[in-house]
Amino acid sequence: MSLDGKVALITGGSRGIGKAIALELARLGADIAFNYLRNHKAASATEEQIQAAGVRCLRIRAHLGDAAKISEVFARVQREYGRLDVLVNNAATGVQRPASELETKHWDWTMNVNARAPWLCSIEASRLMTEGGRIVNITSEGSRRVLPYYFSVGTSKAALEAVTRYLAVELAPQGIVVNAVSGGYVDTGALDHFPTKEEMLEAGRNTPAGRMVTPEDIARVVAFLCSDDAEMIRGQIILVDGGVTLTAT
Repeated sequence: MSLDGKVALITGGSRGIGKAIALELARLGADIAFNYLRNHKAASATEEQIQAAGVRCLRIRAHLGDAAKISEVFARVQREYGRLDVLVNNAATGVQRPASELETKHWDWTMNVNARAPWLCSIEASRLMTEGGRIVNITSEGSRRVLPYYFSVGTSKAALEAVTRYLAVELAPQGIVVNAVSGGYVDTGALDHFPTKEEMLEAGRNTPAGRMVTPEDIARVVAFLCSDDAEMIRGQIILVDGGVTLTAT
């Protein structure tokens, strides 16, 4: 499988799952663009690793909760590369509180980044995908299963999965294939914000596969969905959880 000559934008691509996806697509030959928000050191390190793979890299600081910043990101991609073939909507945020303790500003913040931004990014991307393309949204099982302190994120991911299905149909006439990947518990810095981190890690380790899902596991599935072999997979939520959701407990 090769992505030589392709251009891929990974939102939130400086750390965690986003970084693993960026590195995997770079390994397959794609030129990379990614956005980040605050951590300049992590973004710089990721940029260096991507360039070490022998491809170009565009690092953009932008908050995707701001619609105007989204337009700026795609303008930068167009100026640098002149095209776009792959968009991975990975950037995510959230406030880990139960529904009764959540404030409207927390709801708006989470929805704007996790659901509105992927919609807006996908429309912007479609304008650059003049020869067709691939859009992959990163979701989570909290969209269907009720997890502690996950109200804002879980509902936003459910919205993202609906966005996936609608865009898969609406963008199909442009030759754009849209899908989503849902990961199980993955040990990234995102778990540090959960009061139940240790319980989540323990559950993640107890998979039928015998180990925890890694960012690289998710990245390889994303890469497959970006390939020609996945042409007829449309609007699907591909679950990468080592089988943990198959068991009754």
